[in-house]
Amino acid sequence: MTEIKGTGGDSGDVARPQLDEDLSEVSDFLRAVGKQIKLLRERAGLTQKEFAKLVGYTESLIGAVEQGKRTPQRELLEAAERVLDAGGLLLVVADDIEKAKAKARVRHPEWFRGYAGEEAVCEELNDWSLWDCPGLLQTEDHARAVFSMRQPLLSEEVIETRVAARMARQEILTKWPRAMFSWVIDESVLRRPLGGWDVHTEQLRRLLEVGTTRGMVIQVLPLDRTAHAGMGGPFILLTPKGRPQMGYIEVQTSSRLITDQSEVRILNARYSTLRSQAHTPEESLSLIEKILGER
Repeated sequence: MTEIKGTGGDSGDVARPQLDEDLSEVSDFLRAVGKQIKLLRERAGLTQKEFAKLVGYTESLIGAVEQGKRTPQRELLEAAERVLDAGGLLLVVADDIEKAKAKARVRHPEWFRGYAGEEAVCEELNDWSLWDCPGLLQTEDHARAVFSMRQPLLSEEVIETRVAARMARQEILTKWPRAMFSWVIDESVLRRPLGGWDVHTEQLRRLLEVGTTRGMVIQVLPLDRTAHAGMGGPFILLTPKGRPQMGYIEVQTSSRLITDQSEVRILNARYSTLRSQAHTPEESLSLIEKILGER
């Protein structure tokens, strides 16, 4: 059994002091891109509000991008290129941003690299999520909202780097041959609109997309169950290639990567029971659609 004290694990939201991550290269680049967009906007005689309306984004997001606090997505840059007649400048920047994000992807916090390394080469992953949407299934905006609300607060640079790292982890979902994935998610997660309803709506749609993908199973544990095998908290079971299955748990300021097979068997038994207590995959997707329809 390996124990890592004071960690932040898959959710990255536990209260841990911010470490001295080298973010200067990425953050300086984002600020430079933001200044370029601001200069082009002002040359076009547009206010942030007017520009935001033309490109289809919020004024607050445009402000954050111009300050280098948010990573401008390719869709925004393409729209800005068209509206500001930037002569190809912003399209070139879009490629550079992808390269910068690729560099940031390896910058998991030191305390999380052990788990991230095992996850990247696993052949099977089973995840019980009680409090939040699993990291591998989070949209970029959901992940950013979660990191932004973490206590103590993270800097904008750290938030953007960790969002990029989380998105990079999701590449495992598209690799082939694909690992076997299953998630059991508590219904409360589906009804808690972290980041606001716009963010949450896209998150629910992402769950529907994954849940209809071959080799990926999402089940929802309904709130009205009178028996619940997951009251001890969330956990992950993963099987690295050529090695025994291991478990991963986290709570508050501690997380553990579990290799003791007697403990792993207990988590396996709990996960099997949770799957039997949850809705079927088809019923689960119907419930997600129903919650979407309530908005």
